[in-house]
Formats: sequence, C-alpha cells, structure tokens
Amino acid sequence: MPELPDDDLPVVERSVVRLVVLDGNDHLLLFHTRYPGRPDLGTWWELPGGGIDPGETYRETAIRELREETGIAVRPDQVGPPTWRRSASFRYRDERRLQHEVVVLVRLTGPGPAVDGTGRLDYEKEDYIGFRWWPSAEVVGSPERFYPGRLPALLTSFLAGEPVEEPFELWS
Repeated sequence: MPELPDDDLPVVERSVVRLVVLDGNDHLLLFHTRYPGRPDLGTWWELPGGGIDPGETYRETAIRELREETGIAVRPDQVGPPTWRRSASFRYRDERRLQHEVVVLVRLTGPGPAVDGTGRLDYEKEDYIGFRWWPSAEVVGSPERFYPGRLPALLTSFLAGEPVEEPFELWS
C-alpha cells in the first residue's frame, strides 16, 4: 500500500472504473465537480466513473456508471479495454479513499448528447455542478484542475492506444 497522509480518516479501499467518453467530434465529457464539505479544495473537472460492485466486470461497471451519472446508454462493444491503470488517494466525506482505477475509452457517434443527471445518487447531485464536452486538444493544453490530475499530460497517449501505467497520485 502506498504511504498515505496521517490525517486520522478511515481508509476505504476500492476498485474503480473511470471513463474517457468521446463523442464523434472528439469532445471529451467531464463533470465540473466540488466537494461541498471542503470548499478549500475548490472545483475541478472529473472523468465520470465509480466503484466496481461485487461480481461486476469493469465493462459492466462502465456501462452502469455512465447510465446512472449521465443517462447515456452504451453497448458493451463501445467500451474499450482498461489500458490506463492507476492508484490514487483523496479525502472524501470523512474518509480517505484509496482507489485502484482503470480508465477505459467509450466512443459515441455524433455530437455529445445532453447529460441527464436524474439517475445520480444524492451525493453526486451535490458534488457535480455542471458538465462540459471539451475538445480533447483543449484538455491537453488546459491549466484547469482535473481528476485524474495528470489527465492533460496522459490523454494523448491514452487516445493513441498506448498503455498507461500511472504512478500513485495523492490528489488531496
């Protein structure tokens, strides 16, 4: 296990899938996010995704999370392999999350659809304050804050199909 800060928070370790959702114009879906309990963290842009439930595959999780968080339904063949692997830790709602994440590519046809957040969990409704379909080239050059933090630096390699083994990220 990576060395975590001694912040007296209970550690919750879990496996997670994050999604790079690209529309037909190579625009990437990101959520504008905040944690209301920690205004000092500011806001950031985050890839959709969530925890893998017991018995679920990464592909099943990707499909479920995308539908719940955005209302966008995709087929299993639209979800690529987990070619980006990473571990990260951050403070969240009186816990320290230690996440083992895979990042997958989901390709859509046509322009990015509207996002329907009615399937979100209550805490997601509090945390997500907006969304945007970003041109992927704009993400690469952006000074904005992202989760994963190295998204701008790693996106081009990931989209080119290169495997990405990211070192541990202590995000907050």
